[in-house]
Amino acid sequence: MVWAAAETSVKGERKARGAMSNRSGRFERLSQETLLDEWGLGDEPEPPAIRTEVRVEQARTAISWNTSPDLPFDRSVNPYRGCEHGCVYCFARPSHAFLGMSAGLDFETRLIARPNIAEALRQELAKPSYRVAPIAIGTNTDPYQPVERDLKITRSVLLTLNEARHPVAIVTKGALIEQDIDILERMAAEGLVRVGISVTTLDPALSRKMEPRAPLPARRLEIIRRLTARGIPVRVMVSPIVPGLTDPELEAILAAGKQAGASSSSWIMLRLPREVSEIWQEWLRETFPERAEKVMNRLREMHGGKEYDPDWHHRMRGQGRYAELIAARFRLASQRLGFCEPPHPLRTNLFRRPPKDSRQMSLF
Repeated sequence: MVWAAAETSVKGERKARGAMSNRSGRFERLSQETLLDEWGLGDEPEPPAIRTEVRVEQARTAISWNTSPDLPFDRSVNPYRGCEHGCVYCFARPSHAFLGMSAGLDFETRLIARPNIAEALRQELAKPSYRVAPIAIGTNTDPYQPVERDLKITRSVLLTLNEARHPVAIVTKGALIEQDIDILERMAAEGLVRVGISVTTLDPALSRKMEPRAPLPARRLEIIRRLTARGIPVRVMVSPIVPGLTDPELEAILAAGKQAGASSSSWIMLRLPREVSEIWQEWLRETFPERAEKVMNRLREMHGGKEYDPDWHHRMRGQGRYAELIAARFRLASQRLGFCEPPHPLRTNLFRRPPKDSRQMSLF
């Protein structure tokens, strides 16, 4: 099954796409490049538009486990692989290489949907050996990217978690989360959910360049308002902070999030693992050539001269004087604004194991 969602030209500024190229994945033996010759006088047809394709994968398991000391959760669920938001800085881009695709344009135009993941999740939650703890959604790719409007896979996952009264933490920048407010409101009333909304910048022009198909900053603040108005706790995430580009906005983003109703806050520094470094630098040189050197020098300063250091405890924040300055600014601004730290823990004592067969009704 292939579902076409949107399209864009591959010429010029590649409207509404983040990556500037589509180099082959790191596991591929052969590589390919598209070249346009200069023989013609402008009368050749333009290259075909890039269409977003969504292909179906039948999930055998739903929960991904991790033992990272940098993460506040040990399990997550990802309804989609790849993300049409096209954020050029996205740390998840290298995961597309495991699918034999590029971390560049493939990541944002060739998506994988997992429509049966809620049923796979039900089977795992029903096992006698399962021990409840918060499940994270949106830790790799956004669960509320545009395809969720029609496919509603994330909604099916939330319905399963709500039935089981299982705690969940969601991270998104997608306005489509509003279509699930009915479920989230019920879960929030029992202390079973919290949401993180990522705000990278308050500048709509900069946001459109970095995050071409994600909601604009003002729309994300409106998401916070609408969720909190229904009693759903929201964390404003200043993420990622781009040194030399978005770092001056740190305090302003926190203040805007607080005004919109957010009760807690967090931040993460820009990370450039594997292919992301090349994709980011290609975009940076073309979009902000006068700032490219400053941005990259700041990043290398925080990672011991490298563009990225994956070591535990440092990869999310970096090290050195600049990283310490950002951490101090964040701490002072959060304290001044009255953000709770840490947010209230989600409840785990309400969990009820679901029947393995979704057609089977509970007696209680």
